[in-house]
Amino acid sequence: MSAFLNADFLLDTATARRLYHEVAADLPIIDYHNHLPPAEIAADHHWDNLGELWLAHDHYKWRMMRWAGIEEARVSGTASWHDKFNAYAQAMPRMVLNPVHHWSHLELWRYFDLDGTVLSPQTADAIWEQANAKLAEAGFGARGLLAKMKVEFVGTTDDPCDTLEHHAALRGAEGLVVAPSFRPDTALKVEAAEFAPYIDRLAGVTGAPIRDFDALVGAMVTRLDHFVAHGCKASDHGLELLDAGDEVSGATLDDILRRRLDTGMDSVTSDEAASLRAALLVALGRAYAERDIVMQLHIGPLRNTSSRLLHAKGRDAGGDGVRDRAIAEPLNALLDRLDRTNELPRTVLYCVDATKNAILTTTAASFQDGSVAGKVQVGTGWWHADQLDGMERQMIDLTQMGLISTFLGMLTDSRSFLSFPRHEYFRRLLCRLIGRWAETGHLPDDPQALEGLVRDISYTNARRWFIE
Repeated sequence: MSAFLNADFLLDTATARRLYHEVAADLPIIDYHNHLPPAEIAADHHWDNLGELWLAHDHYKWRMMRWAGIEEARVSGTASWHDKFNAYAQAMPRMVLNPVHHWSHLELWRYFDLDGTVLSPQTADAIWEQANAKLAEAGFGARGLLAKMKVEFVGTTDDPCDTLEHHAALRGAEGLVVAPSFRPDTALKVEAAEFAPYIDRLAGVTGAPIRDFDALVGAMVTRLDHFVAHGCKASDHGLELLDAGDEVSGATLDDILRRRLDTGMDSVTSDEAASLRAALLVALGRAYAERDIVMQLHIGPLRNTSSRLLHAKGRDAGGDGVRDRAIAEPLNALLDRLDRTNELPRTVLYCVDATKNAILTTTAASFQDGSVAGKVQVGTGWWHADQLDGMERQMIDLTQMGLISTFLGMLTDSRSFLSFPRHEYFRRLLCRLIGRWAETGHLPDDPQALEGLVRDISYTNARRWFIE
């Protein structure tokens, strides 16, 4: 029997072991999509205890704790951090084989020198004391934790109205690039109650009224240029609802926008809202292409499905699921509207529904134009598919229907400064797949080529897209 998460975890062939230990293990990390707070990176924030660092914002862990029978006060409520940590230790044995169980132990072992120690109620006190003692050391602030994992690039997720002062403070930080990503979700949620107040806020930030579609686009582009001036390399769109929307005239868009702002959604049909959303997304895509900004599309979450949890804890509390709506036609229509005028930016596609892998991959294949390898990418398994089987299925589909050699690899999509061992998790799985394919004759017996493939997917491809 192999030891839990041993040195050769997932590496079931000699080729896989060589590729991981000699090539992948020590590569730096390009984490081009996450939700880390830039203010905490700029301030090199330090935490007093592991409970706060681990559990303050991580809704992956919250979901598992609730499922294991932990009451909400000890998940996201009023209990002390020590009590919440003990609750997490209590739940841990019930989480076996879930990726959170693997990630949590990799985090304990890679950051706190707790190799081989399994978290449980019996070991909780010793782990709490050792981890907290480490956190008291000078090198265990936000930047120190990033440095321990050799993180070279952090792509945060930021609202267009953000001043980006924390990114400005981080410009030139030694060994680390922290870049804002342009996330204009609220401006695209035409049906949402917060849409009109957000447009008012955007107008206030840009100093110009927004009463027609061109003014809305102009305000967004003004903010995009502010982001570019602060090192922005990518945009990001959380598209709960992807609808094609009819292409309508500028005058019609002006009318839809004014009615929505003045009288609310009661005067706007769902088809009209879709047309406004699609037109704005296309206009932004053209602006991204002009500035060589990567466009990321995160498609299909079904958010806040538990109204009880939403009312008690708000958004991003662990109540989101998978939307099973068709995406092929609206996605292809969106990309075509940009591609037909040669204004499609470099793009990364993700869908939280893992059954859509083939749709994403074949769509990406249709919009390659030879200008850059893998111009339209299929991103790694996202959110609920961010686990061994989900990532493996995504890579197999990408291999067999596209080109895995151009793949940008892993990202954390996380609010936790301890989440970076997920790159190790991914790299081990990647080496397992390539090792198996090499030893069964699916790949040529060319060690240098295999090493290059692992290096590119783990690091080099993403570096070329987001740093070079």
